[in-house]
Amino acid sequence: MDIIGKLRHLMEQKGWTEYRLAKEAGLSQSTIANIFHRQTLPSIPTLQTLCQAFGITLSQFFAENEPVALSAEQTKMLAAYSCLTPKRQKLVAAMIEELQIK
Repeated sequence: MDIIGKLRHLMEQKGWTEYRLAKEAGLSQSTIANIFHRQTLPSIPTLQTLCQAFGITLSQFFAENEPVALSAEQTKMLAAYSCLTPKRQKLVAAMIEELQIK
């Protein structure tokens, strides 16, 4: 997979420049410049930060088909879920499963 190419494609979809991507992701412009001009692959934490700026998850980024954009509410919920301990994540998952209409 061409990670840098995929990042460029996502930027084009949003109409973002490298400067805008840096601002949206909260990363330095030098980090973004290293990725695109020096062809430096981003670390997983950096890639996760970039994905959050685009409103997608890492799994959506690496999916072979087009990523599904998350709504602002879904992004907020996913970020909150990611901060939970594994035990609490299991509790939230169980609660959501129980609340689903069957």
